[in-house]
Amino acid sequence: MNIFKKIFIGIGVLVIVFIAAFFYFMRNTKSLSPQAKASYNQGGMDVTVDYCQPSKRGRLIFGEEAAKALVPYGKVWRTGANEATLIKFNQDVTVAGKPLKAGEYTLWTIPGATDWQVVINSETGQWGTDYNEKMDVFRAPVSITAKPTETETFTIDFVEQAGGADMMLSWDKTEVIIPIRKQ
Repeated sequence: MNIFKKIFIGIGVLVIVFIAAFFYFMRNTKSLSPQAKASYNQGGMDVTVDYCQPSKRGRLIFGEEAAKALVPYGKVWRTGANEATLIKFNQDVTVAGKPLKAGEYTLWTIPGATDWQVVINSETGQWGTDYNEKMDVFRAPVSITAKPTETETFTIDFVEQAGGADMMLSWDKTEVIIPIRKQ
């Protein structure tokens, strides 16, 4: 057997191993943080959010210390798990008071103890740890409320409001309110 054939077979085996490992990784992470979809469709405004739902599972979710908290304060978070959270708008809107053109974006947040920032980013299709700040469309402050009860699994919902909806991010004892309105 010539050397090139051996190299070719070796590379082929490595490719197969990497592909198998990739699919194993994707299947197992999805079982811990399953895919979910939240949507709002009223008055001609359609908003769809594709995200993955991590669970608390006894962990400290939000906090000052990055070594202890799953989502540290002051750091950009993918706002879910696995791939970056994708948000789609069928028309021009305002998000947290900032104008945004219709289209697909990724949704990121920067948690804080008393307030958060919502980040709309134009890059899509990336894994949730591949954040590129240069692709930010904008950042805007949003309000949070402390809840008396715990939400075990991260959830995104919509609550209808005049002229649009509030997108609600709920996890642990925190609820974030992101106003989305028609332009």
